[in-house]
Amino acid sequence: MSKVKSAYFCQNCGHEAPKWLGKCPSCSEWNTFVEEIIEKNIPSVVAFSSSSRNAKPQAIHTIENQEHVRLMLKDAELNRVLGGGLVPGSLILFGGEPGIGKSTLLLQMAVDEEKLNVLYVSGEESEQQIKMRAERIGLTNQHCYILTETNIQNIFKQAEETQPELLIIDSIQTLYSTQIESSPGSISQVRECTAQLLRYAKQTGVPVFLIGHITKEGSLAGPKVLEHMVDAVLQFEGDRNHVYRLLRSIKNRFGSTNELGIYEMLGSGLRQVENPSEILITNTDSSLSGISIGATLEGMRPILVEVQALVSSAAYGTPQRSSTGFDGKRLNMLLAVMEKRCGFKLGAKDVFLNIAGGIKIDDPAIDLAVVAAVLSSNTDLPIPKNIALSAEVGLSGEVRPVNRIDQRISEAEKLGFEKIVISKYNKGIEQQNFKIELVKCGKIDEVVRALFG
Repeated sequence: MSKVKSAYFCQNCGHEAPKWLGKCPSCSEWNTFVEEIIEKNIPSVVAFSSSSRNAKPQAIHTIENQEHVRLMLKDAELNRVLGGGLVPGSLILFGGEPGIGKSTLLLQMAVDEEKLNVLYVSGEESEQQIKMRAERIGLTNQHCYILTETNIQNIFKQAEETQPELLIIDSIQTLYSTQIESSPGSISQVRECTAQLLRYAKQTGVPVFLIGHITKEGSLAGPKVLEHMVDAVLQFEGDRNHVYRLLRSIKNRFGSTNELGIYEMLGSGLRQVENPSEILITNTDSSLSGISIGATLEGMRPILVEVQALVSSAAYGTPQRSSTGFDGKRLNMLLAVMEKRCGFKLGAKDVFLNIAGGIKIDDPAIDLAVVAAVLSSNTDLPIPKNIALSAEVGLSGEVRPVNRIDQRISEAEKLGFEKIVISKYNKGIEQQNFKIELVKCGKIDEVVRALFG
Protein backbone atom coordinates (compact mmCIF):
# COMPACT_ATOMS: atom_id res chain seq x y z
CA MET A 1 0.00 0.00 0.00
CA SER A 2 1.30 3.41 -0.94
CA LYS A 3 1.66 6.11 1.66
CA VAL A 4 -1.13 8.66 1.98
CA LYS A 5 0.13 12.07 0.93
CA SER A 6 -1.20 15.35 2.19
CA ALA A 7 -0.62 19.05 1.63
CA TYR A 8 -1.80 22.31 3.14
CA PHE A 9 -4.26 24.51 1.27
CA CYS A 10 -5.36 28.06 1.97
CA GLN A 11 -9.14 28.05 2.50
CA ASN A 12 -9.36 31.62 1.20
CA CYS A 13 -7.49 31.51 -2.12
CA GLY A 14 -6.49 27.83 -2.59
CA HIS A 15 -2.70 28.33 -2.38
CA GLU A 16 -0.88 25.03 -1.82
CA ALA A 17 2.04 24.62 0.56
CA PRO A 18 4.00 21.52 1.68
CA LYS A 19 3.77 22.58 5.35
CA TRP A 20 1.57 24.72 7.56
CA LEU A 21 2.09 28.47 7.28
CA GLY A 22 0.70 31.13 9.55
CA LYS A 23 0.26 33.70 6.78
CA CYS A 24 -0.71 32.86 3.22
CA PRO A 25 1.93 34.23 0.78
CA SER A 26 -0.71 34.58 -1.93
CA CYS A 27 -3.63 36.43 -0.27
CA SER A 28 -1.87 37.53 2.98
CA GLU A 29 -4.62 36.02 5.17
CA TRP A 30 -3.70 34.56 8.56
CA ASN A 31 -4.49 31.06 9.89
CA THR A 32 -6.22 29.84 6.73
CA PHE A 33 -4.09 26.76 5.98
CA VAL A 34 -5.72 23.36 6.52
CA GLU A 35 -4.22 19.94 5.85
CA GLU A 36 -5.94 18.01 3.08
CA ILE A 37 -5.37 14.65 1.44
CA ILE A 38 -4.03 14.87 -2.12
CA GLU A 39 -3.35 11.16 -2.74
CA LYS A 40 -5.18 8.34 -1.03
CA ASN A 41 -5.87 4.64 -1.29
CA ILE A 42 -9.43 3.81 -2.32
CA PRO A 43 -10.61 0.72 -0.45
CA SER A 44 -12.85 -1.79 -2.12
CA VAL A 45 -15.72 -0.94 0.27
CA VAL A 46 -16.28 2.40 -1.41
CA ALA A 47 -19.14 1.86 -3.79
CA PHE A 48 -19.23 5.20 -5.57
CA SER A 49 -15.64 6.39 -5.81
CA SER A 50 -15.34 6.86 -9.57
CA SER A 51 -17.37 7.00 -12.71
CA SER A 52 -18.11 3.74 -14.52
CA ARG A 53 -17.59 5.18 -18.00
CA ASN A 54 -14.80 7.05 -19.73
CA ALA A 55 -15.97 10.55 -20.64
CA LYS A 56 -15.33 11.64 -24.22
CA PRO A 57 -15.90 15.07 -25.78
CA GLN A 58 -19.07 15.41 -27.87
CA ALA A 59 -20.17 18.05 -30.34
CA ILE A 60 -22.84 20.19 -28.73
CA HIS A 61 -25.40 19.55 -31.51
CA THR A 62 -25.08 15.78 -31.04
CA ILE A 63 -25.94 15.82 -27.34
CA GLU A 64 -29.46 14.52 -26.73
CA ASN A 65 -31.74 16.42 -24.38
CA GLN A 66 -33.03 14.47 -21.42
CA GLU A 67 -36.24 15.54 -19.77
CA HIS A 68 -35.99 15.70 -16.00
CA VAL A 69 -39.27 14.39 -14.62
CA ARG A 70 -39.50 16.15 -11.30
CA LEU A 71 -40.80 14.44 -8.18
CA MET A 72 -43.73 16.46 -6.88
CA LEU A 73 -43.57 16.42 -3.10
CA LYS A 74 -46.58 16.88 -0.83
CA ASP A 75 -44.88 19.96 0.60
CA ALA A 76 -46.01 22.69 -1.83
CA GLU A 77 -43.71 25.30 -0.26
CA LEU A 78 -40.65 23.08 -0.75
CA ASN A 79 -41.73 22.36 -4.34
CA ARG A 80 -41.92 26.09 -5.01
CA VAL A 81 -38.48 26.86 -3.58
CA LEU A 82 -36.89 23.96 -5.49
CA GLY A 83 -38.26 25.37 -8.75
CA GLY A 84 -41.27 23.12 -9.32
CA GLY A 85 -40.39 19.81 -7.69
CA LEU A 86 -37.42 17.61 -6.84
CA VAL A 87 -35.06 16.75 -9.70
CA PRO A 88 -33.81 13.10 -9.66
CA GLY A 89 -30.11 12.84 -8.95
CA SER A 90 -29.86 16.30 -7.43
CA LEU A 91 -27.77 17.10 -4.35
CA ILE A 92 -29.36 19.71 -2.09
CA LEU A 93 -27.64 21.41 0.85
CA PHE A 94 -30.06 22.48 3.58
CA GLY A 95 -28.68 25.00 6.08
CA GLY A 96 -29.98 26.92 9.06
CA GLU A 97 -29.35 27.92 12.65
CA PRO A 98 -29.49 25.30 15.44
CA GLY A 99 -33.03 24.63 16.60
CA ILE A 100 -34.67 26.41 13.65
CA GLY A 101 -36.38 23.21 12.42
CA LYS A 102 -34.14 21.74 9.68
CA SER A 103 -34.37 18.15 10.89
CA THR A 104 -38.08 18.51 11.64
CA LEU A 105 -38.88 19.75 8.13
CA LEU A 106 -36.97 16.99 6.34
CA LEU A 107 -38.26 14.26 8.68
CA GLN A 108 -41.76 15.59 8.10
CA MET A 109 -41.17 15.36 4.36
CA ALA A 110 -39.83 11.79 4.77
CA VAL A 111 -42.85 10.52 6.71
CA ASP A 112 -45.35 12.34 4.45
CA GLU A 113 -44.12 10.84 1.17
CA GLU A 114 -46.03 7.54 1.36
CA LYS A 115 -45.20 6.56 -2.23
CA LEU A 116 -41.43 7.00 -1.87
CA ASN A 117 -38.90 4.67 -0.31
CA VAL A 118 -36.96 7.06 1.96
CA LEU A 119 -33.71 6.47 3.87
CA TYR A 120 -33.17 8.97 6.69
CA VAL A 121 -29.57 8.84 7.97
CA SER A 122 -28.89 10.57 11.27
CA GLY A 123 -25.51 11.03 12.91
CA GLU A 124 -26.84 13.22 15.72
CA GLU A 125 -29.86 11.37 17.17
CA SER A 126 -30.80 7.81 18.08
CA GLU A 127 -33.59 5.80 16.46
CA GLN A 128 -35.79 6.31 19.52
CA GLN A 129 -35.44 10.10 19.41
CA ILE A 130 -36.34 10.18 15.72
CA LYS A 131 -39.30 7.83 16.29
CA MET A 132 -40.65 10.10 19.04
CA ARG A 133 -40.48 13.14 16.77
CA ALA A 134 -42.03 11.23 13.87
CA GLU A 135 -44.97 10.21 16.05
CA ARG A 136 -45.44 13.80 17.17
CA ILE A 137 -45.64 15.14 13.61
CA GLY A 138 -47.72 12.20 12.33
CA LEU A 139 -46.12 8.93 11.23
CA THR A 140 -47.67 7.84 7.91
CA ASN A 141 -44.93 6.49 5.62
CA GLN A 142 -44.34 2.77 6.19
CA HIS A 143 -41.41 2.88 3.73
CA CYS A 144 -39.33 5.40 5.70
CA TYR A 145 -36.18 3.75 7.05
CA ILE A 146 -34.07 5.24 9.83
CA LEU A 147 -30.31 4.65 9.99
CA THR A 148 -28.04 6.03 12.71
CA GLU A 149 -24.60 5.88 11.14
CA THR A 150 -21.66 8.22 10.55
CA ASN A 151 -19.41 6.01 8.39
CA ILE A 152 -19.99 6.95 4.75
CA GLN A 153 -18.98 3.48 3.51
CA ASN A 154 -21.54 1.77 5.76
CA ILE A 155 -24.21 4.22 4.59
CA PHE A 156 -23.58 3.21 0.98
CA LYS A 157 -23.81 -0.47 1.92
CA GLN A 158 -27.20 0.06 3.54
CA ALA A 159 -28.34 2.19 0.61
CA GLU A 160 -27.55 -0.70 -1.78
CA GLU A 161 -29.73 -3.03 0.28
CA THR A 162 -32.56 -0.55 0.89
CA GLN A 163 -32.61 0.96 -2.64
CA PRO A 164 -34.06 4.31 -1.48
CA GLU A 165 -35.76 6.77 -3.81
CA LEU A 166 -34.80 9.66 -1.51
CA LEU A 167 -31.78 9.94 0.79
CA ILE A 168 -31.56 12.41 3.69
CA ILE A 169 -28.31 13.00 5.59
CA ASP A 170 -28.48 14.68 9.02
CA SER A 171 -25.91 16.14 9.08
CA ILE A 172 -22.96 16.25 6.68
CA GLN A 173 -20.65 17.50 9.47
CA THR A 174 -21.09 14.21 11.39
CA LEU A 175 -20.03 11.89 8.54
CA TYR A 176 -16.53 10.57 8.06
CA SER A 177 -14.70 8.45 5.52
CA THR A 178 -12.14 5.82 6.47
CA GLN A 179 -9.91 7.07 3.63
CA ILE A 180 -9.07 10.21 5.62
CA GLU A 181 -7.63 10.16 9.12
CA SER A 182 -8.95 13.56 10.22
CA SER A 183 -11.93 13.80 12.57
CA PRO A 184 -15.57 14.20 11.42
CA GLY A 185 -16.50 17.80 10.61
CA SER A 186 -13.04 18.74 9.36
CA ILE A 187 -12.57 20.40 5.99
CA SER A 188 -11.20 17.26 4.35
CA GLN A 189 -13.91 14.97 5.73
CA VAL A 190 -16.79 17.26 4.75
CA ARG A 191 -15.48 17.70 1.23
CA GLU A 192 -14.69 14.01 0.68
CA CYS A 193 -18.04 12.79 2.03
CA THR A 194 -19.92 15.35 -0.06
CA ALA A 195 -17.99 14.30 -3.17
CA GLN A 196 -18.91 10.64 -2.64
CA LEU A 197 -22.56 11.50 -2.03
CA LEU A 198 -22.51 13.62 -5.20
CA ARG A 199 -21.24 10.66 -7.24
CA TYR A 200 -23.87 8.44 -5.62
CA ALA A 201 -26.66 10.85 -6.52
CA LYS A 202 -25.55 11.29 -10.14
CA GLN A 203 -24.96 7.59 -10.82
CA THR A 204 -28.13 6.26 -9.18
CA GLY A 205 -30.50 9.18 -9.86
CA VAL A 206 -31.48 9.31 -6.17
CA PRO A 207 -31.98 12.88 -4.87
CA VAL A 208 -29.94 13.55 -1.73
CA PHE A 209 -30.64 16.15 0.98
CA LEU A 210 -27.69 17.24 3.12
CA ILE A 211 -28.36 19.10 6.36
CA GLY A 212 -25.50 21.50 7.10
CA HIS A 213 -24.57 23.55 10.14
CA ILE A 214 -23.85 27.27 9.95
CA THR A 215 -21.10 29.33 11.56
CA LYS A 216 -21.40 32.25 13.97
CA GLU A 217 -21.28 34.61 10.99
CA GLY A 218 -24.34 32.94 9.47
CA SER A 219 -22.56 31.20 6.56
CA LEU A 220 -22.61 27.46 5.94
CA ALA A 221 -19.93 25.60 7.84
CA GLY A 222 -17.24 23.84 5.84
CA PRO A 223 -15.22 24.81 2.79
CA LYS A 224 -16.73 27.20 0.27
CA VAL A 225 -16.29 24.54 -2.40
CA LEU A 226 -19.12 22.65 -0.66
CA GLU A 227 -21.66 25.14 -2.01
CA HIS A 228 -20.17 24.83 -5.51
CA MET A 229 -20.46 21.03 -5.51
CA VAL A 230 -24.17 20.82 -4.70
CA ASP A 231 -27.03 21.58 -7.10
CA ALA A 232 -29.07 23.70 -4.70
CA VAL A 233 -28.47 25.52 -1.42
CA LEU A 234 -31.54 26.15 0.74
CA GLN A 235 -31.46 28.42 3.79
CA PHE A 236 -33.97 28.01 6.61
CA GLU A 237 -34.41 31.31 8.41
CA GLY A 238 -36.47 32.61 11.27
CA ASP A 239 -36.49 34.09 14.74
CA ARG A 240 -36.94 31.84 17.74
CA ASN A 241 -39.28 34.48 19.18
CA HIS A 242 -41.57 34.14 16.15
CA VAL A 243 -43.42 31.03 15.02
CA TYR A 244 -42.85 31.68 11.32
CA ARG A 245 -39.96 30.21 9.33
CA LEU A 246 -38.75 31.30 5.88
CA LEU A 247 -37.20 28.91 3.36
CA ARG A 248 -35.04 30.65 0.76
CA SER A 249 -33.01 29.35 -2.16
CA ILE A 250 -29.47 30.76 -2.27
CA LYS A 251 -28.42 28.63 -5.24
CA ASN A 252 -30.52 26.51 -7.58
CA ARG A 253 -29.33 24.95 -10.83
CA PHE A 254 -32.85 23.82 -11.70
CA GLY A 255 -34.94 26.88 -10.88
CA SER A 256 -35.14 30.45 -9.66
CA THR A 257 -33.44 31.70 -6.50
CA ASN A 258 -36.15 34.30 -5.87
CA GLU A 259 -38.78 31.95 -4.48
CA LEU A 260 -39.77 31.91 -0.83
CA GLY A 261 -41.47 29.27 1.32
CA ILE A 262 -43.20 30.18 4.58
CA TYR A 263 -43.91 27.78 7.46
CA GLU A 264 -45.47 28.09 10.88
CA MET A 265 -43.79 26.18 13.71
CA LEU A 266 -46.34 24.26 15.76
CA GLY A 267 -46.14 21.50 18.36
CA SER A 268 -47.17 19.00 15.69
CA GLY A 269 -44.51 20.10 13.20
CA LEU A 270 -44.21 22.75 10.51
CA ARG A 271 -47.41 23.93 8.85
CA GLN A 272 -47.33 25.36 5.34
CA VAL A 273 -48.59 28.94 5.13
CA GLU A 274 -50.48 29.18 1.86
CA ASN A 275 -51.55 32.82 2.24
CA PRO A 276 -48.73 34.71 4.02
CA SER A 277 -50.42 38.11 3.60
CA GLU A 278 -53.03 37.21 6.22
CA ILE A 279 -50.42 36.40 8.88
CA LEU A 280 -48.22 39.43 8.14
CA ILE A 281 -51.04 41.95 8.59
CA THR A 282 -52.22 42.67 12.12
CA ASN A 283 -55.98 42.55 12.60
CA THR A 284 -56.87 45.35 15.01
CA ASP A 285 -60.22 46.99 15.66
CA SER A 286 -58.87 50.47 16.33
CA SER A 287 -57.12 52.70 13.79
CA LEU A 288 -53.52 53.42 14.73
CA SER A 289 -51.16 55.98 13.23
CA GLY A 290 -47.82 54.96 11.74
CA ILE A 291 -49.14 51.79 10.06
CA SER A 292 -49.43 51.23 6.32
CA ILE A 293 -49.87 48.19 4.08
CA GLY A 294 -47.44 47.63 1.21
CA ALA A 295 -47.70 45.16 -1.68
CA THR A 296 -44.42 43.39 -2.39
CA LEU A 297 -43.18 40.31 -4.25
CA GLU A 298 -41.13 37.36 -3.06
CA GLY A 299 -40.19 35.51 -6.23
CA MET A 300 -43.44 34.89 -8.10
CA ARG A 301 -45.59 35.29 -4.99
CA PRO A 302 -47.27 38.63 -4.16
CA ILE A 303 -47.36 39.42 -0.44
CA LEU A 304 -48.94 42.25 1.51
CA VAL A 305 -46.86 43.34 4.51
CA GLU A 306 -47.48 45.72 7.35
CA VAL A 307 -45.04 48.63 7.69
CA GLN A 308 -44.84 50.20 11.16
CA ALA A 309 -43.19 53.56 11.81
CA LEU A 310 -42.64 55.68 14.91
CA VAL A 311 -41.54 59.32 14.68
CA SER A 312 -40.71 61.20 17.87
CA SER A 313 -38.66 64.22 18.95
CA ALA A 314 -34.95 63.52 19.43
CA ALA A 315 -34.27 63.48 23.17
CA TYR A 316 -30.52 64.09 23.04
CA GLY A 317 -30.18 66.35 20.05
CA THR A 318 -28.87 63.66 17.69
CA PRO A 319 -31.78 61.95 15.88
CA GLN A 320 -31.77 58.15 15.63
CA ARG A 321 -32.55 56.15 12.52
CA SER A 322 -33.38 52.51 13.15
CA SER A 323 -35.02 49.95 10.86
CA THR A 324 -35.87 46.25 11.23
CA GLY A 325 -36.51 44.24 8.07
CA PHE A 326 -35.78 47.22 5.80
CA ASP A 327 -32.53 48.72 4.49
CA GLY A 328 -31.42 51.50 6.84
CA LYS A 329 -29.62 53.43 4.09
CA ARG A 330 -32.73 53.43 1.94
CA LEU A 331 -34.75 54.71 4.91
CA ASN A 332 -32.33 57.63 5.26
CA MET A 333 -32.71 58.36 1.55
CA LEU A 334 -36.52 58.40 1.76
CA LEU A 335 -36.40 60.71 4.80
CA ALA A 336 -34.13 63.09 2.89
CA VAL A 337 -36.54 63.06 -0.07
CA MET A 338 -39.50 63.87 2.21
CA GLU A 339 -37.63 66.78 3.80
CA LYS A 340 -36.11 68.24 0.64
CA ARG A 341 -38.87 67.72 -1.92
CA CYS A 342 -42.01 67.76 0.23
CA GLY A 343 -41.13 70.11 3.10
CA PHE A 344 -41.66 67.67 5.99
CA LYS A 345 -39.29 68.57 8.85
CA LEU A 346 -37.88 65.22 9.97
CA GLY A 347 -34.22 66.12 10.44
CA ALA A 348 -34.55 66.68 14.21
CA LYS A 349 -36.76 63.66 14.92
CA ASP A 350 -36.10 60.01 15.74
CA VAL A 351 -37.47 57.58 13.15
CA PHE A 352 -37.99 53.89 13.88
CA LEU A 353 -39.22 51.49 11.20
CA ASN A 354 -40.31 47.86 11.45
CA ILE A 355 -41.63 45.29 8.97
CA ALA A 356 -44.15 43.21 10.93
CA GLY A 357 -43.79 39.42 11.02
CA GLY A 358 -40.00 39.30 11.26
CA ILE A 359 -39.36 39.20 7.48
CA LYS A 360 -36.86 41.26 5.48
CA ILE A 361 -37.92 43.22 2.42
CA ASP A 362 -35.58 44.56 -0.27
CA ASP A 363 -38.25 45.28 -2.89
CA PRO A 364 -38.27 49.01 -3.86
CA ALA A 365 -42.06 48.79 -4.28
CA ILE A 366 -42.35 49.08 -0.50
CA ASP A 367 -40.95 52.65 -0.60
CA LEU A 368 -44.35 54.32 -0.80
CA ALA A 369 -45.67 52.32 2.17
CA VAL A 370 -42.60 53.37 4.21
CA VAL A 371 -43.16 57.03 3.33
CA ALA A 372 -46.87 56.80 4.19
CA ALA A 373 -46.17 55.12 7.56
CA VAL A 374 -43.59 57.76 8.52
CA LEU A 375 -45.90 60.64 7.57
CA SER A 376 -48.80 59.01 9.40
CA SER A 377 -46.77 58.73 12.61
CA ASN A 378 -45.38 62.25 12.23
CA THR A 379 -48.82 63.82 11.90
CA ASP A 380 -50.50 61.24 14.20
CA LEU A 381 -53.16 60.62 11.56
CA PRO A 382 -54.07 56.98 10.85
CA ILE A 383 -54.18 55.66 7.29
CA PRO A 384 -57.54 54.08 6.39
CA LYS A 385 -57.39 50.29 6.75
CA ASN A 386 -58.83 49.68 3.30
CA ILE A 387 -55.88 51.28 1.46
CA ALA A 388 -52.73 49.51 0.23
CA LEU A 389 -49.70 51.06 -1.47
CA SER A 390 -47.21 49.79 -4.04
CA ALA A 391 -44.72 52.09 -5.77
CA GLU A 392 -41.09 53.17 -5.73
CA VAL A 393 -40.07 56.66 -4.63
CA GLY A 394 -37.39 58.51 -6.61
CA LEU A 395 -34.91 61.12 -5.41
CA SER A 396 -36.96 63.93 -6.91
CA GLY A 397 -40.04 62.87 -4.98
CA GLU A 398 -41.79 61.21 -7.93
CA VAL A 399 -43.81 58.01 -7.54
CA ARG A 400 -42.20 55.51 -9.89
CA PRO A 401 -43.79 52.37 -11.38
CA VAL A 402 -42.82 48.83 -10.32
CA ASN A 403 -42.89 45.52 -12.15
CA ARG A 404 -45.79 43.04 -12.10
CA ILE A 405 -48.14 45.60 -10.61
CA ASP A 406 -51.20 43.62 -11.79
CA GLN A 407 -50.29 40.73 -9.45
CA ARG A 408 -49.91 43.13 -6.53
CA ILE A 409 -53.29 44.72 -7.28
CA SER A 410 -54.97 41.31 -7.51
CA GLU A 411 -53.52 40.26 -4.14
CA ALA A 412 -54.82 43.42 -2.46
CA GLU A 413 -58.21 42.88 -4.08
CA LYS A 414 -58.32 39.26 -2.89
CA LEU A 415 -57.67 40.33 0.71
CA GLY A 416 -60.56 42.79 0.69
CA PHE A 417 -58.79 46.13 0.23
CA GLU A 418 -60.93 48.80 -1.43
CA LYS A 419 -58.15 51.08 -2.73
CA ILE A 420 -54.53 50.74 -3.78
CA VAL A 421 -52.16 53.64 -4.44
CA ILE A 422 -49.89 53.07 -7.44
CA SER A 423 -47.82 55.17 -9.83
CA LYS A 424 -49.68 56.87 -12.64
CA TYR A 425 -46.81 55.92 -14.95
CA ASN A 426 -47.70 52.20 -14.90
CA LYS A 427 -48.59 51.26 -18.45
CA GLY A 428 -51.55 49.10 -19.40
CA ILE A 429 -53.27 49.22 -15.99
CA GLU A 430 -56.94 50.13 -16.47
CA GLN A 431 -59.61 50.53 -13.82
CA GLN A 432 -62.16 48.36 -15.63
CA ASN A 433 -59.92 45.30 -15.22
CA PHE A 434 -60.12 45.40 -11.42
CA LYS A 435 -62.84 45.71 -8.80
CA ILE A 436 -60.50 47.52 -6.40
CA GLU A 437 -60.20 51.30 -6.87
CA LEU A 438 -56.87 52.38 -8.37
CA VAL A 439 -55.48 55.65 -6.99
CA LYS A 440 -52.81 56.83 -9.43
CA CYS A 441 -50.29 59.40 -8.20
CA GLY A 442 -47.18 60.98 -9.69
CA LYS A 443 -45.75 62.86 -6.66
CA ILE A 444 -45.61 62.29 -2.92
CA ASP A 445 -47.79 65.40 -2.44
CA GLU A 446 -50.58 63.68 -4.36
CA VAL A 447 -50.22 60.58 -2.18
CA VAL A 448 -50.53 62.74 0.99
CA ARG A 449 -53.76 64.32 -0.30
CA ALA A 450 -55.15 60.89 -1.26
CA LEU A 451 -54.40 59.41 2.18
CA PHE A 452 -55.08 62.29 4.56
CA GLY A 453 -57.25 64.64 2.51
